[in-house]
Amino acid sequence: VQLQASGGGLVQSGGSLRISCAASGLTFSRYAMAWFRQAPGKEREFVAAVSRNGGNTPYADSVKGRFTISRDNAKNTVYLQMNSLKPEDTAVYYCAAKSVILTHTPTRMDEYTDWGQGTQVTVSS
Repeated sequence: VQLQASGGGLVQSGGSLRISCAASGLTFSRYAMAWFRQAPGKEREFVAAVSRNGGNTPYADSVKGRFTISRDNAKNTVYLQMNSLKPEDTAVYYCAAKSVILTHTPTRMDEYTDWGQGTQVTVSS
């Protein structure tokens, strides 16, 4: 399994950014997908996840209403649309994958088996 995150960059506070994660080496539609992030000096934390069919999308409270996770099973890609960005959103964003049954959508880091390399998102004040 390979997960390639892209789309990170520098954006001003209040701005928007969309990051992507392209997956290969797996049957994408059988995997729940998630985004986690890790800021300097902090532990990695859950951001959002999406079920196999896209119907279940749990979010961390800190991003609810501002971020939207989605997936395109035809393109083996998961997206994270980030709006109203804040300096505290600055982090390396990692995508993760987990083979699941039905609509199970894990939110804990230790439940995910495959990880991408991360993409840096920096929000300036």
